[in-house]
Amino acid sequence: MKRLSIIALTAALVLPQMAEAKTVSGVELADNMMIAEQQLALNGAGVRSKFFMDLYVGSLYLATPATNVDAVIAQPISVIRLNITSGMITADKMTDAIVEGFDAATNGDSASIQSSIDAFMGLFNEEVSKGDQFTFVTHKDAGVTSFKNGQEQATIANEAFRQALIKIWLGDEPAQKSLRKNMLAK
Repeated sequence: MKRLSIIALTAALVLPQMAEAKTVSGVELADNMMIAEQQLALNGAGVRSKFFMDLYVGSLYLATPATNVDAVIAQPISVIRLNITSGMITADKMTDAIVEGFDAATNGDSASIQSSIDAFMGLFNEEVSKGDQFTFVTHKDAGVTSFKNGQEQATIANEAFRQALIKIWLGDEPAQKSLRKNMLAK
């Protein structure tokens, strides 16, 4: 039964419902997606930029619209998706940015989730290229399942890690404040 759910989840990620779509920085984003038999809607999306260069489009999908990080964390399922739009992003740069994000998301105290962070960082060993898509499906009390270009990479079953991951983009010290604002747009 669990295997069937994983297959259904993978199919939902590989074949997003594109009936209606929003375009952000040249990336088409589905208005809705089905995850684990749960209909999620695009809550918001924006661009992560640095030195006037667009690096990626970040999008947030939720069952119930949310305008703050606590409301996102409280949801049983949420999806954060990153669509890489720049060839300037490498695996090393992605790793550095995410390590910095975890440091900010945990107020510099990531020791309790360090083993989960290390496992997660192992997902970025392969090169990152323009056009890659990272999808982080978060399940309250079950952790995070990570996908790259629709292929499941791993599940990290740690609630504190899940919350910290969400806070990288939506917390008090996000990767970029304008991106957080746009992801929490509704």
